[in-house]
Amino acid sequence: MAEESALYENELEELVLRESIVSATGLNEGSLQIGIKGDPSLRETTLDRKRYESPVDKVIEPLMDNLEELMLNRSCYRVFIGFNSGEIRTNSIFDPLRQEIHASEKLADKSYLDRHFPKISYEDKIQAMRDIYSSIKSSKLFGTIPSYWKSIFNKRHKTWEPMTKAEIHTIMSSIKIMRDLPDFYLRNITICVVQNLVRMQFNCDGTQIISAENYQKFIEDNMP
Repeated sequence: MAEESALYENELEELVLRESIVSATGLNEGSLQIGIKGDPSLRETTLDRKRYESPVDKVIEPLMDNLEELMLNRSCYRVFIGFNSGEIRTNSIFDPLRQEIHASEKLADKSYLDRHFPKISYEDKIQAMRDIYSSIKSSKLFGTIPSYWKSIFNKRHKTWEPMTKAEIHTIMSSIKIMRDLPDFYLRNITICVVQNLVRMQFNCDGTQIISAENYQKFIEDNMP
């Protein structure tokens, strides 16, 4: 009976990890890049939609410098850049369950960055992430979840590695290039240190989800 139960739990664990596009352990089945198709009308009308300068475009160079600083030397672990709306969404390890929204023109100002985002070394930020997950593992709530989810959590916690500093620099330094593409330009991008992923949408249908380690190859294969 115990063997049958263990087998069932293993099957559930494998199914949970296999079913998700991005699971608790990251991109599935060794995938380094996933494309999700969206509204086909967006693809069909790509060349007919006139491009306008967004609030992000107007401040893109100082903004990208500040966002790289944010990811490397501040409390932020996830950032979303919305070119159409001009909004920048951030998540901080000091308040990990909430998301803040900032105007791009304000976040391009270094003094605004200093006021809103405490300095913290990248190494200390990564350790804080490990401490947060260790705290979850030792909580009473963790004891209430199914054993197959405990197994997923424990395996992820044991093997987890964050995005590297070099990967962050590569990603941030390429955003303007992708935004300047003539037709299939970047509309929004999310960079997440914890999941080691980049999620992008261009001026066409669908979403590209790419592991940080494969990001440079994506750029080389797709950028002119």
